Amino acid sequence: EVQLVESGGGLVQPGGTLRLSCAASGFTFANYPMSWVRQAPGQGLEWVSRINGGGSRTYHADSVKGRFTIVRDNAKNTLYLNMNSLRPDDTAMYYCVIGWTDDYSRRGQGTQVTVSS
Repeated sequence: EVQLVESGGGLVQPGGTLRLSCAASGFTFANYPMSWVRQAPGQGLEWVSRINGGGSRTYHADSVKGRFTIVRDNAKNTLYLNMNSLRPDDTAMYYCVIGWTDDYSRRGQGTQVTVSS
């Protein structure tokens, strides 16, 4: 059974830092590109970052470029999102997704990030 379990979210002040994790199981993790997407209250899913299977190629949305970094550890079957200089408009539920197309159906249950003073 494919499982994606996100963790690491929480409440943080503007300018703060968080590291999200996504533990993957039930598939050959290293064979798949992975993505992070987010959903703010009342909004649709928004692509944030993606990474290829080997971890050598990464892409980030303009809204997070220079502040967020996607990383993977294939030995641990884990995907990460390092988030710096957080802003209130980063507040959202964050999901890890198998793949890097517009199909976000294969995602975990999400972890909530709230940026507020």
